[in-house]
Amino acid sequence: MNLNEGLGYKDLVKMVKPRIHVDEFSSKMGDDDKLSVISFLVKSHAAANDLVNWFESGYEFVLDADRSPGEIKSNRFIVYVELRRRMNLPERISELLDDLSTLTEFSPSDWSVKYGDQEMSFSEEAIEMMVPLSPKEYREKTQTSLNDVRDAAGIPAVPVYDKDSEMSEIQEKAGII
Repeated sequence: MNLNEGLGYKDLVKMVKPRIHVDEFSSKMGDDDKLSVISFLVKSHAAANDLVNWFESGYEFVLDADRSPGEIKSNRFIVYVELRRRMNLPERISELLDDLSTLTEFSPSDWSVKYGDQEMSFSEEAIEMMVPLSPKEYREKTQTSLNDVRDAAGIPAVPVYDKDSEMSEIQEKAGII
């Protein structure tokens, strides 16, 4: 099947595995605490290229999309989508999956989401439970365990979140702290 002319209705039937991986790969655009990488497994080089173009041209909130440089397995490619790590990440992913129902045979309820060792049926609530949705939450989750290793090795821990005196002053005046 040649997909070089762009994507039409149901052009990716039997071409995409209905599982997304969140943060399995590092961002190529910036820091992982600020960006989340969503990945999809696609069964064709041409389909992967078309899906990358579809993500990049169809969504202003998609910062970047790319395809794995080579095959992961025989005729299997990964499509990466970079999004800002913000509280609206579950809604953004839901929008992508909802729109993918026009290209694939899957509705959003057919998808699963994998984050680390956890895998669940896709829902916005599942994303909220598993995935750090803010840079601070990401740093706390990843740096805390790294600091445990540092402590065990006798190396000084790194502060998870540097307190900015200017920000503290603003928070104090706002009555937050």
